[in-house]
Amino acid sequence: MHTFLTIIFIIVSIVLTILVLMQEGKSAGLSGAISGVADTYWGKNKGRSMEGRLVKYTKILAVLFFILAILVKMF
Repeated sequence: MHTFLTIIFIIVSIVLTILVLMQEGKSAGLSGAISGVADTYWGKNKGRSMEGRLVKYTKILAVLFFILAILVKMF
């Protein structure tokens, strides 16, 4: 059981790292503050885009990472 959980933990860790690195930066800099990026079509529908899915999957994998970390420590 411990070996199986450890392997799953390592896989989740690698995938989580890749997802975090694939995401764009959250700060748009000075140009984003001036132009009002949030008012564009892209800004309003960001949750439905690839970036929105990456954020959702990152949150899910982060929760799974912490649960697996606890389970690996317990067994």
